[in-house]
Amino acid sequence: MKLICSKENLMEGINIVQKAVSTKTTLPILEGILLEADDRLKMTGNDLEIGIECYVDADVKRKGSIVLNSKMLGDIVRRLPDAEVLLDVKENNSVVIECESSLFEIRGIASEGFPALPSLEKEDGIKISQKLIKDIIKQTIFAVSVDENRPILTGSLFEYKNGHLSIVSIDGYRLALRTVASEFAVQDRNIVIPGKTLNEISKIIQPVDEELTIYTTNNQILFDMGNCIMVSRLLEGEYLNYMGIIPKEHETKINVNTKELLACFERASLVITNDERRYPVKLDIKDDMMIITSNTEIGNAREEIRLEMDGKELEISFNPRYFIEALRVIENEAVSISFTSNIGPCIIRPLQGDAFVYLVLPIRK
Repeated sequence: MKLICSKENLMEGINIVQKAVSTKTTLPILEGILLEADDRLKMTGNDLEIGIECYVDADVKRKGSIVLNSKMLGDIVRRLPDAEVLLDVKENNSVVIECESSLFEIRGIASEGFPALPSLEKEDGIKISQKLIKDIIKQTIFAVSVDENRPILTGSLFEYKNGHLSIVSIDGYRLALRTVASEFAVQDRNIVIPGKTLNEISKIIQPVDEELTIYTTNNQILFDMGNCIMVSRLLEGEYLNYMGIIPKEHETKINVNTKELLACFERASLVITNDERRYPVKLDIKDDMMIITSNTEIGNAREEIRLEMDGKELEISFNPRYFIEALRVIENEAVSISFTSNIGPCIIRPLQGDAFVYLVLPIRK
């Protein structure tokens, strides 16, 4: 294999496929990137849970393939001059990397042992803009559980039903639900995508209107972005009935400015430096006013915010981080927050419609 490629293109490809390279493995080949040169350069990373293929424009002088250690290749290319890079595979899998006055010779691994990505039939795909899917992942991923004792909750439910796409994340203390209406001519589906997969795909896709296509089988999902694809396993098991968790009734309801409320929570949490469950923020809602207080061993904070209120006066305590992470991803100027009681969950919604729902459980003192 012999090719010439710009440093920029080569580095872009490495950065993308490195997201699927294993960092904890006893198999050296899984720590590598597969490079295959034909009419252009194809780069592949595969940690057996996530696989990424990316095509890079290159001037191929001689076809072939090799596996190179991902970290070493990335570190070398990153520090090369901004110029054309020559990759030349010699005998015994030795690889020469040359750029202007820089020259490296590193040992590669034969490509035959590199695991192939799972093959999915590209049928019944859902087309969606990259910007939209990037946004709805961002607006739900923070509520994915990290508790391996409940593996199904370490992923997000991806549900397409009646022309609506919903993504749901639940970690046992909160729920994040984002719904978009779009008439895809495809079958309804209900799958659970690992949080790791969603984190990595959100780093690859761009905030542009160009579409990507999502294909699924019973145990695999494929994101097709044209020059790049990602394949991932899906989580097995039954996801929680999230609609049964969301209360239908409330005792107290407020409408409040999103950014102002976020700023109040952020300031009130400044004196909370360690255990957020031991030191929650307390909300006192009455007379179209919310008083937010926090009291810890190092100090106290008090915030007041005006709002529209309907229902009973209420005192309730929350982990401030759960509110902050939800409010940060809401783009609406104002939100509606419903409280069932001082020990029940609260629900954050838009003033109109059902584009998002955030549920937060209170802390019982």
